[in-house]
Amino acid sequence: MSPATAAPAAPAQGHTYVIGHKNPDADAICSAIAYAAFKEQRGDKGYIAARCGNSNARIDTILSRFNQPLPLYLSDVSPRVHDLMVRDVISVHDCATCAEALDVLDRHGISILPITDDNRKILGTVSLAQMGGFFVPRVSEPRQMRQVRTSLGRIVRSLRAEVLNLVEEHRLEELYVRIGAMDIGTFWKISERENLPPERSIIIVGDRRDVQLKAIEIGIRALIISGGLAVDPAVLEHAKRRGVSVILSTHDTATTAWLVRTAATLDRVIERNISTVHADTPIAQLRKKFSPTSAHAMLVTDDHGVLQGIVTKSDLLKPVGTRLALVDHNEMTQAVNGAEEALIAEIIDHHRLGALNTQQPILFINEPVGSTCTIVADLFRREGLKPSPDLAGIMMSGLISDTLLLNSPTTTPKDGQILNWLAGIARVDPRQLADVIFSSGSVILASPPDNIVRSDFKIYDEEGVRFAVSQVEELGFGNFWDHAKPIAHALQKLRDAEGLAFACLLVTDINTQNSLLLAKGDASFISRISYPHVENEEVFDLPGIVSRKKQLIPYLGTILREMAADGTLPTNSTAPFGKTRR
Repeated sequence: MSPATAAPAAPAQGHTYVIGHKNPDADAICSAIAYAAFKEQRGDKGYIAARCGNSNARIDTILSRFNQPLPLYLSDVSPRVHDLMVRDVISVHDCATCAEALDVLDRHGISILPITDDNRKILGTVSLAQMGGFFVPRVSEPRQMRQVRTSLGRIVRSLRAEVLNLVEEHRLEELYVRIGAMDIGTFWKISERENLPPERSIIIVGDRRDVQLKAIEIGIRALIISGGLAVDPAVLEHAKRRGVSVILSTHDTATTAWLVRTAATLDRVIERNISTVHADTPIAQLRKKFSPTSAHAMLVTDDHGVLQGIVTKSDLLKPVGTRLALVDHNEMTQAVNGAEEALIAEIIDHHRLGALNTQQPILFINEPVGSTCTIVADLFRREGLKPSPDLAGIMMSGLISDTLLLNSPTTTPKDGQILNWLAGIARVDPRQLADVIFSSGSVILASPPDNIVRSDFKIYDEEGVRFAVSQVEELGFGNFWDHAKPIAHALQKLRDAEGLAFACLLVTDINTQNSLLLAKGDASFISRISYPHVENEEVFDLPGIVSRKKQLIPYLGTILREMAADGTLPTNSTAPFGKTRR
């Protein structure tokens, strides 16, 4: 898998991701790398350069030239369950007893206890409410009140008892518990009436030797002596000969009887019909799963049902830890998916202001210069920090690419000053670097049509009209004309997928500083474009137009305002809106 198409990473807690816009250009990538390095150099930890789109030949050339890796790929920063869940989850194995589960619930003060197998795969849960339903006596079902599914080994564990004789301690079986409180003459009469087999019966008795011997004689499964009382050696010897287990409990008879019931396995107590959630589930979806009547907590699993954590309703109130520093854009329509749910901590940009709200005051640097790399380099300079030669080269590349080597109408004197300062550090001639950058490969030749129309792709909203403008820079227009028809078809597909009124592709010739504009969408809008048509009604010749930001977008905005004034605004596409995220 190449770096340009690597699988997206998941945001981690405690980091600030410095990230450019979708379908990033060289300035977005280079400024993200440079700003993260600036933060690190001034002592601010945890800043990581990131991207939310694939690379291209030009970006790859720049990064290779200056020995920089491609930034981390994040396709979506929406907070996920793994951002809020508690990972250190207390659970018990399904072979545990009710007593052990109760002890864990009590010691840790938790309301729900996951039950897992040897591989920590979730089998269900138990809670105090479920335990209560199991242990509260049901007068109408006396036989069930005495029944317990367990092993003698588990009973010994629950009682913390002394073993005098133990036979097949690990055998899991259905047992019936009786108290040997009656006179020897009537002892066992009730058990006979209820047809309880002796070999599945447990008798709890104190120091009544006659009852002990009678129980052994009829062949019960186990004899539990309560109160920690001594057992006659003759009685014990008789039990061994008959294969009857003898257990010594330090508790009184009533407590012993209750603890024996708690030695039951969790089979009948486990709630198996439970709701789980995947660790990668967006928090927005988790909120829908919780309701006023739903359980307070939900277990978190991986793809194989293995326990990963637990998330509660109160966890939804926690602040989300994903922090972003946006570079080269400030509009949510251009930001990484999920940015509206993350904490935007900083913005470094040179574009117009868009609609964006933040949860708190932030550092926002917006300067009317030709490149975001100009702003970042100036931060190094003002703080008295010197970037490495390779980092200076990275910032030179973003600046040269965005200003077309200072020939774009967005260029300012400051861009030229910063470029000269960086060139001195990098020991690179700006013109020679520009030749390498702009001859590094044709986007049109290197990419399929669907990728071409999403190259440096941005969505705008003017007068309630949603539209998109992409831009590619070429050495001449020959490659465009050779592929004009499939590119036009791909642009129409993009317009439909995003639900746009119209979509445009600006193809800029770096040599002549002229552009062609391919437009798809509302016919009434396209008819108002006043530039000359070239060969067909959807391609226009834009001499001297090279800047989307400073020249094309203001021009398109003027057309839309005129259409708003006379009530002829185009409508957004009714194609499946939301099929592709903005």
